[in-house]
Amino acid sequence: MTDPVDRAIRAIARRNSYMLVWVQFGIAHVVMLGGLGLFSLYQPMSAEDFWILVIVSQALVLADNLVSVRITSRMWEPVRAWEQGARDEAATIAAWRALATLPIEYLRWMRKFPFLLSYLPFTAFATWLLHLPWYSFLVLSVVGTVVLAYGLIVRYFTMEIVARPVVEKVARDLPADFKIDAPGLALRWRFLAVAPVINVITGVVVAGLSNHGHHTTLGDLGLSWLIAIVVSFTISLELAVLVVRSLASSLADLQRATERVRAGDFEARVPVVATDETGALAQSFNTMLKGLDERERLRVAFGAYVDPVLAERVLREGANLAGEELEVSVLFLDIRDFTAFTERAKPEEVVALLNGFWELVVPAIVRHRGHANKFIGDGLLAVFGAPERLADHAQRAVAAALEIDQLVRGRYDGRLGVGIGVNTGPVVAGTVGGGGRVEFAVIGDTVNTAARVEAATREIGDDVLITDTTRELAGDELFAFEPRTSVTLKGKREVVTLWAPRLTCSAQPPTPAEVGVGGGAGVAGRAAAVGRAPVPD
Repeated sequence: MTDPVDRAIRAIARRNSYMLVWVQFGIAHVVMLGGLGLFSLYQPMSAEDFWILVIVSQALVLADNLVSVRITSRMWEPVRAWEQGARDEAATIAAWRALATLPIEYLRWMRKFPFLLSYLPFTAFATWLLHLPWYSFLVLSVVGTVVLAYGLIVRYFTMEIVARPVVEKVARDLPADFKIDAPGLALRWRFLAVAPVINVITGVVVAGLSNHGHHTTLGDLGLSWLIAIVVSFTISLELAVLVVRSLASSLADLQRATERVRAGDFEARVPVVATDETGALAQSFNTMLKGLDERERLRVAFGAYVDPVLAERVLREGANLAGEELEVSVLFLDIRDFTAFTERAKPEEVVALLNGFWELVVPAIVRHRGHANKFIGDGLLAVFGAPERLADHAQRAVAAALEIDQLVRGRYDGRLGVGIGVNTGPVVAGTVGGGGRVEFAVIGDTVNTAARVEAATREIGDDVLITDTTRELAGDELFAFEPRTSVTLKGKREVVTLWAPRLTCSAQPPTPAEVGVGGGAGVAGRAAAVGRAPVPD
């Protein structure tokens, strides 16, 4: 931070965030002294009268400042509550709103007090003290509003500046979906409010200094003010409008592009139409969007090659997911007689068949919140319970197996068959690989057993077989299980009891919400979908 003023403001704000708010009210005393100096250029007065006016004006400004401190202190209460530990969402938004709207809300509260209780009484006192004609009160009341407007404008912007460090601190805790709904002063009105006042004051001061030493009257002050007003609201205002229009157009382009990005259009661009800061901002915005567009394309491609649940976890936790031991249900699927088909089919026919088959099978796995872990030629390894934790993983795995079997029968009508084996047990789940290439894997005897169960479907003749462990966890509420001959699986010493699951007639049809992908559907609804799932054409 190279700005010494900004460094000083932030240093004071760290010690007492409200201190600078009431300190900046002291600027009004300086503005009032400047107004008196301008008045003395047009109205001769003795030194005694001048100092009396100084004392009275400073007393009135002090009274105005005391009221201002009281009002802003009450407006600052949400900020104090936030600083004292009230950091929940509602308290944070309230603190931010109090800070962001402090200048305009202050002006709303004080719009009558300075004019009625300070400015007009002082003008009346000055008219009386200097023995001026009665109409001089009207001249001073009209002409002096320029000084009053100048003081309010300075106060508005200084309040914004001194509150900024605290606003930045509070803004870090705002929720991501926070929307600005607080009143504010548009940028164009800031320019249009400041430019005329500056021009009028400049004209009156220049006229007063150029005539200093000559005989001047309040009539000269009124004439100078009138000429300055005409110039400010014609030639000067026209230039100010042109500047505002140019700046507002660039900001409007930026706002429209931001709205398109919020809607998901990362190809939006802001036209670079200037070589100043607005042009640099547009160019930086376009460069940022190019990076976001590339990242979005990568995310879409990543989601096509990786299970969406796993992709979200990798994006959230990083690529190296630590290994952990979990109980899961593993579904192993193989296309029957696929090798014979590949021997007589063209390569493009083989690939087309596989793609169409997986387009049918994978969504069924995802509907039951399973993870299509690995494609092995004409086989598939799916996991229920990792990487997403599922208490009812066995029920989901059995329901998915039955749905897949039903879908394949409906689509291929006996031209293509499947064998599915399901087993439940402990596995080690995590990322495995090296040389910059890793994949999410589940390792353990549970996986091997699922593959052996799938191989047993060829011998026994059922499309879907599950182990005794899976049957116990799946329960009898949704499924009926027909026992099959206990077999010794290849590579296993113990005899494994196998079961052929069937959907019970008591399962109720699912509601639309239960059929939704990844929704919180009850297992009964998901299992019932097996018997009436739509068959793709």
